[in-house]
Amino acid sequence: MTGTPLRVGLIGYGLAGSVFHAPLIAATEGLALDTVVTSNPERQEQARAEFPDVRVAATPDELFERAADDLDLIVVASPNKTHVPLATTALKAGLPVVVDKPVAGTAAEARELAALADERGVLLSVFQNRRWDNDFLTLRRLVADGELGDVLRFESRFERWRPQLKGGWRESGDPAEIGGLLYDLGSHVVDQALALFGPAASVYAETDVRRPGAETDDDTFIALTHTGGVRSHLYVSATTAQLGPRFRVLGSRAGYVKYGLDPQEAALREGTRPGPGWGTEPESLWGRVGAGESPLTGGGRPEPTLPGDYPAYYAAVARAITSGGANPVTALEAAAALDVLEAARRSARDGVVVTL
Repeated sequence: MTGTPLRVGLIGYGLAGSVFHAPLIAATEGLALDTVVTSNPERQEQARAEFPDVRVAATPDELFERAADDLDLIVVASPNKTHVPLATTALKAGLPVVVDKPVAGTAAEARELAALADERGVLLSVFQNRRWDNDFLTLRRLVADGELGDVLRFESRFERWRPQLKGGWRESGDPAEIGGLLYDLGSHVVDQALALFGPAASVYAETDVRRPGAETDDDTFIALTHTGGVRSHLYVSATTAQLGPRFRVLGSRAGYVKYGLDPQEAALREGTRPGPGWGTEPESLWGRVGAGESPLTGGGRPEPTLPGDYPAYYAAVARAITSGGANPVTALEAAAALDVLEAARRSARDGVVVTL
């Protein structure tokens, strides 16, 4: 990609902004991190230290006062409850927008944003980075190549052992905050299931509040029946004392079992930046493909894990803006995942299977 880089304004410099978005934007050819918005003095200094040329604004209003003239892309990485109003402001200003997941609290709001983006003729994309996890890319290839046969069941776990609360809006019981694991990690596992196996026909869910003092769900199970017949069993938890496989995928010919998380988040947290060897993992962490026996007792063959590739998301965003490339994750795709999350919340509350 050649020409003047697109100037990016990043709203929010907490976990999402500082660990994921800022480093990936800075590493993407054709993008330049121009401005970071945060009111926190420590985070302002952190942003300046990590990106010496960046400008800092204390509020989104400061950014939007000059955004139409000075910026080419707005990235919303602030708390969930701010996603819709900030994205709306940016779209009405005629600016392309990337919004961290979940794009909104409801599917209806996501579809309204999609309609606004279409009306203004600008890009609206949702940061579903887990589509570029190493295990997901590997599984997608296995499915596409038919190595598992017809997939019958997809088990996906995003589990943690965090018996003590960390605090903050993600653990707030206030519905306005859109907190809890269903909308946090659940956004990832549901999006992956829909991307792999298509729309869901029905949803069943169990949500629990396990930890003392917790205000919102911290241990959740979601079961989807896809229109194509695949059943997805999805687990997200902060209270799992023994972690299960990240994926267990059972097909008519073989299964795929993979333990461990994609290494990209840990690398970004440690300050490593994309470059040669990015997203790779040691052979000892490869999953296994086979039938009839457990991987722990030698069943199946080691399956080389494809490198994870979070940088591919922002590279696709840049192409979409400059040369009409495909939107890597549309708001309508995010709305379909929110349909499932809303159905899961209703299912858990009422103890019913919800038909979509």
